[in-house]
Amino acid sequence: MKSKLQSVVLKPIESYLSKVRAFSPNARLYLLTVIITGTALGIFRLLQNFYVLSLGFDEALLGKLITTNSLTALIVALPVGYLGDLLGRKISLILGGLLISLSIIGMVIWPVVSVFYALSVVRGFAQSLRGITMAPFLMENSGEKERTYLFSFSMGLTTLSGFAGNWIGGYLPTWLGSQMGVSATSSSAYGAAIFIMAVLFALGMIPLLFITRNILGSDERSVFAPVRFILDHPGLVGKLVGPMLIIALGAGLVMPFMNVFFRTVHNQSDQVIGSLFAWGSLAMGLGLLIAPALADRFGKIRVVVLTQGLSVPFLILLGFSPAFWMSASAYYVRLALMNMSTPIYETFVMEQVDPSSRALVASLTSMSWSFGWAFSPSISGVLQVRYGFGPPFLGTITLYIISISLIWLFFLRNKPAPAQPAEG
Repeated sequence: MKSKLQSVVLKPIESYLSKVRAFSPNARLYLLTVIITGTALGIFRLLQNFYVLSLGFDEALLGKLITTNSLTALIVALPVGYLGDLLGRKISLILGGLLISLSIIGMVIWPVVSVFYALSVVRGFAQSLRGITMAPFLMENSGEKERTYLFSFSMGLTTLSGFAGNWIGGYLPTWLGSQMGVSATSSSAYGAAIFIMAVLFALGMIPLLFITRNILGSDERSVFAPVRFILDHPGLVGKLVGPMLIIALGAGLVMPFMNVFFRTVHNQSDQVIGSLFAWGSLAMGLGLLIAPALADRFGKIRVVVLTQGLSVPFLILLGFSPAFWMSASAYYVRLALMNMSTPIYETFVMEQVDPSSRALVASLTSMSWSFGWAFSPSISGVLQVRYGFGPPFLGTITLYIISISLIWLFFLRNKPAPAQPAEG
């Protein structure tokens, strides 16, 4: 009985921990940065809108700032991929982080509209530089055995630390306001909280200073190598990036409006919606930590197709359930299932391309996501005004099904199941 228990429970746990222990020193330093910066960004994302509104600006400006940020990330994605190769992963990660920190500090020091727009451009550039550098960096600092675990841990820790940041951010303006003798909802309290968050984000760059730089071969440093790879393999690049673009177009129709959906369709308060989102982040983070073990057992693409496919019925339940508790439950499950596949698919994409082309392909995948989130929300807004949330949800469901079918068609159809590793 004991040996059976060890085989069923203890061996998978030990196998999981062995993969985590295999993380390289560079990877561990990066994950420490992820925890610090993820917490800081959790605070910022909660308080940014409140800070701008507390200054007397309206929601229209908030929307324009978000669009400016997303469009900047879309426009600079390709040149940033080249820049990341020229600067190297270490410098790119540090430079991007410092620019994000400075752009947020600038919002507090110069709270005027023109500066907000300029800083949104800077932040969009910096976020693109960090985001595009991340996947090639993780590839170069991991082995085949633990690679999927590292990608999942990176995204999972980002989500879980963001949950902690949301919780801290909910209390920080109140505490700072009491210390400063001002209202917790004043621009002074929000500004002080955001300033502290920006300093914390900058401190998150310290572990990156101790990363040892990987030296690329002369061919991998060639500025023409990425273009040559894409010209030689246009079909492969299209198959890798196309499904992600379709997913992004679908997600952009409803995901940015989930708070509005729960308020208008299910008549829930801001407090209930805030709690729902916080626990949703926790569920997503836990799902991301489970994902690599599933990928080991069933194969990366099988897990991607399975988890994304299973999320569709819950998306239908989320959008069309008459009861809030059913819709909320479906929200948790859909969020965990759909996002479990993200780091697994990113790992798969990076494994299909040459080292010299990883940053450029990461740029293309980043562009696909930015494109979906930059343009789909405007279409969804018009549909919501005229017809409600039904058509946007139907559009998301349809696009998700198309993307999942393409991934199955391109990478899984007629592929044998992966051999199970021998127990030992």
